Amino acid sequence: MSKPPLPAEAVALLRRPNPCVMATLRADGAPVSTPTWYVWDDDGHVLISLDEGRVRLKHLRRDPRVTLTVLAGDDWYTHVTLIGRVTELREDEHLADIDRIARHYTGGPYPDRVRARVSARIEVDRWHGWGALKDSDQAST
Repeated sequence: MSKPPLPAEAVALLRRPNPCVMATLRADGAPVSTPTWYVWDDDGHVLISLDEGRVRLKHLRRDPRVTLTVLAGDDWYTHVTLIGRVTELREDEHLADIDRIARHYTGGPYPDRVRARVSARIEVDRWHGWGALKDSDQAST
């Protein structure tokens, strides 16, 4: 697996509103994965938003390690996996972060204005690509 920075082709994939699966760790160490929306920031971090009542927020507060796998929308064999950790959790008081993420995916603001949201900023420690974005440090077999 490679360390950041990611090559331009991988960043181009991450900038698009592609499907993404996020994995966190339960208290017993078992991984849990779930689809999620994200935004790639040009500083090399990822922004996600979590409903305050979701279990995965509890997981991240206890253990900030996280993995995101972003699939190319037109070729799911091509994907980039980001391995990192949440370096910041903050309340999204005015829902600005979730609106930014929702606009990225839907073109409009996030529709649920009732439940509180928490923004998580993820720092990428390692990454690997597959398919058209196969990482040169990735084993070929």
